Amino acid sequence: MRKKLIEVALPLEAINKESVRENYIYKGNPSAVHKWWAQRPLAACRAVLFAQLVDDPSSHPELFPTEKAQEEERNRLFRLIEEIVKWENMNREEVLERARDEILKSAGTNGLPSITDPFAGGGSIPLEALRLGLEAYASDLNPVAVLINKALIEIPPRFSGQASVHPQQSKTLLSKTWQGAAGLAEDIRFYGRLLCEEAEKRVGYLYPKVNLPKGYGGSEATVIAWLWARTVKCPNPACGAQMPLVRSFALSTRKGKQAYASPVIDKATSLVSFEVKTDKNPPPAATVGRRGARCVACGASVPLDYVRAEGKSGRMGTRLMAIVAEGQNGRLYVSPTPEHEECAKSAHPEWAPDAAMAENPRHMTPPLYGMNTFAKVFTSRQLVAMGTFCELVRQLQGRVLRDAIDAGLRDDEIPLRDGGKGCAAYADAVATYLAFICDKVAAYGCSLVPWYTKEDRPSWMFGRQAISMTWDFAEINPFTSIGGSAAKSVSIIADSIEPLLQKVSGFASQADAASAVASRCSVISTDPPYFDNVPYADLSDFFYVWLRRSLGPIYPELFSTLLVPKQEELVADAYRHGGKGKAEEHFVAGIRKAFTLMRQAGHPDYPLTVYYAFKQSEIDSDGDDENEEIPFLISTGWETMLDGLIEAGFTITGTWPLRTERTGRLRDTGSNALASSIVLACRSRSESAPLATRREFIAALKRELPDALKKLQHGNIAPVDFAQASIGPGMAIFSRYAKVLEADGNPMSVRTALQIINQELDAYLAAQEGEMDRDTRFCLAWFEQYGMNEGLFGEADVLARAKNTAVQGLVEAGVIHSRAGKVRLLRREEYPGDWNPLTDARVVVWECAQHLIQRLNTGGEEAAARLVNQLGGGRSEEARALAYRLYSICERKKWADEALAYNTLVVSWPAIQDKAAQLSVVPSVQAGLFE
Repeated sequence: MRKKLIEVALPLEAINKESVRENYIYKGNPSAVHKWWAQRPLAACRAVLFAQLVDDPSSHPELFPTEKAQEEERNRLFRLIEEIVKWENMNREEVLERARDEILKSAGTNGLPSITDPFAGGGSIPLEALRLGLEAYASDLNPVAVLINKALIEIPPRFSGQASVHPQQSKTLLSKTWQGAAGLAEDIRFYGRLLCEEAEKRVGYLYPKVNLPKGYGGSEATVIAWLWARTVKCPNPACGAQMPLVRSFALSTRKGKQAYASPVIDKATSLVSFEVKTDKNPPPAATVGRRGARCVACGASVPLDYVRAEGKSGRMGTRLMAIVAEGQNGRLYVSPTPEHEECAKSAHPEWAPDAAMAENPRHMTPPLYGMNTFAKVFTSRQLVAMGTFCELVRQLQGRVLRDAIDAGLRDDEIPLRDGGKGCAAYADAVATYLAFICDKVAAYGCSLVPWYTKEDRPSWMFGRQAISMTWDFAEINPFTSIGGSAAKSVSIIADSIEPLLQKVSGFASQADAASAVASRCSVISTDPPYFDNVPYADLSDFFYVWLRRSLGPIYPELFSTLLVPKQEELVADAYRHGGKGKAEEHFVAGIRKAFTLMRQAGHPDYPLTVYYAFKQSEIDSDGDDENEEIPFLISTGWETMLDGLIEAGFTITGTWPLRTERTGRLRDTGSNALASSIVLACRSRSESAPLATRREFIAALKRELPDALKKLQHGNIAPVDFAQASIGPGMAIFSRYAKVLEADGNPMSVRTALQIINQELDAYLAAQEGEMDRDTRFCLAWFEQYGMNEGLFGEADVLARAKNTAVQGLVEAGVIHSRAGKVRLLRREEYPGDWNPLTDARVVVWECAQHLIQRLNTGGEEAAARLVNQLGGGRSEEARALAYRLYSICERKKWADEALAYNTLVVSWPAIQDKAAQLSVVPSVQAGLFE
């Protein structure tokens, strides 16, 4: 067996930097072609595939006989990975060709393997396989995911180099040499514009202009959004007002352009209307929240149960709060008028998606308020617009077909689903992307879209992996250029498709994971479902109902059911499977079967790679030691996934934390949010794998895990991810054995192994604490017991003596406050802003960490970098190591805000180091004659 690069080393910093950067690039990003949940960055997938396929130099001692030679060759491969992950090189043929040559060199006479992803989702892995010149097979049970994969890996290669067919081409376009999907993208733009223009002709009357007040010039202006509040009748018999349910009355919070909606109450009728104000007064307080609602007319408190009951009885209404218009110098907020409110409510849709929304209150909250079908999350006007867009997709398919015939494209009458490459298939292809435009409009054009007051624009409904209730919402005008409009959606999708230059074929099919790999010898790389974290089928129903309306005849097999198939979906959904226990059984059985078939069908010369980014921490109090003081965090998602891998006969040969999410994403330590994906490389476990006792397993952990954890910290894994990332190397040790036997002879469970790994992680962090100065050790012990609160002087004195320091010395060191028999740690805001470690006679690592966080918060990365240069490499690295220990304490204590501070310091560390290196470069000056 030749080891692959991913089983030995990776240039993590370069991969992570580009993966995070990619999340902020929207124009031309293939991931923007359609919404999918938990999609991996393309840079990370590209790097993992390359490292999965290329031999590590240690596998060729005949070419690289010494460690130095191997390291030099490894560094050469690292430099190539650093090139291929850059966004600018994503489509540079010269760079990609070098990567393909390396893959082919390792493949040898066997030729290039194919890549299979049986949980293809948003298509990142198969797309990057094509980019590296490898045939890709993508499959998913979810028809929306299948369609996304077809749009990324199947359609563009089929029409690669195909010229645009639309008739209104300029001489420049007619003489153009079309590369990759450029012709397809040009047709998406053209027919997308027709879609917008024709839809506006039909329903534009429902989106009238607004007369501006004299203060704004008094002319007419285009409305870009109408801002609405939901209403229910006040239960107070003496009031009876239609009380607005508003999360925030603020319309714009931009400096100098603040605006808010002010309720106006007619005391005689209890009628509530709104007036837009732009003065400097604060907006009124919210009238709805998690604890209930409040009537603005009478002040009565109203429980949410009443609001829910009114909604379920069909008595929840809406009231227009404000109109957003496009002014010459930005967005204008105008008070609502009866004419605009009546116009919106005059729309009568001919068709609506009456399919039921899943009853899953964890992820789908609108049904709790009576919005139990997809039609009910749209206003009447939005339903008319969406129905028109879908109808036009079907009509424009015929227009594309006629234009393709006129342009001379082969007229073979074979549709896209049957492998066609001529006119019929091309018309189907363009219609697919036009339907994606409709989906983007739907995600911004429903009544679950909040208005983003900081930037005067709509957010979109999928702010998280759920369909959430929205009280005050924005109804955008789809015929403007605002984000979420039809024209903007056309541009995004065309820009996403145009860079795709793949010439190798990709294949996307609807199948469960087990069926997808059963009959193919292929290299497998996949991102399996995260236990119960994302109900993909429930969420994607939102798009499915519109795709089925517009594309049903083109893909009859994909859209044969009323909603997305759910019963076989591999998620542990308690609502779907009749309880938590049965849901877990369903997931465990399915994932184990899938991994077993992957082991049988996977190419024997290559490892399997599995992405996992799940965090569901449970306090486990059933450890083996009844006297244990520290409860251990056990991840059910990790446990079931690892159990499936190990029971299927895999051993873990490599584990890598890849930063795949935006920085600053941590919401709180109790949330299921990770900033990194852990990528596992797995091989089939040898039939001759040995047995081990519990003692032997723990001894191996103590011997090998600390070095692996040091490497994780060196790779700058975020503290929020550190416990999860440590599972990889720990389970690599556990999985190398056929079984680990307990004292009674029974096999050790994965859950017990995870507990032991957690114990060793805590011991590792405690050992790092032991290497720090005595004052820091006191601060850590005090922090763990009291946080930033006060304690008795006597207790502090005893602890200080135990740490070989003194309370007075700690006061002089500037880390604690002692007065009137009470002692506490200094808060960060109490540290002097002009502190200079070069003039401090007693520098404590604790205060170094606090000062670094303070400088980062107040002056950004450059201010922190200046302090790093003053501290020097040793102390600054100790401060960073301390942040890991402090984060683990905060997580255990559920101190979310304090945990965020330490996590942010580590996450920002690479940027701080880069700044520090720049600041330390002093320009050389030529010496004078007498110097």
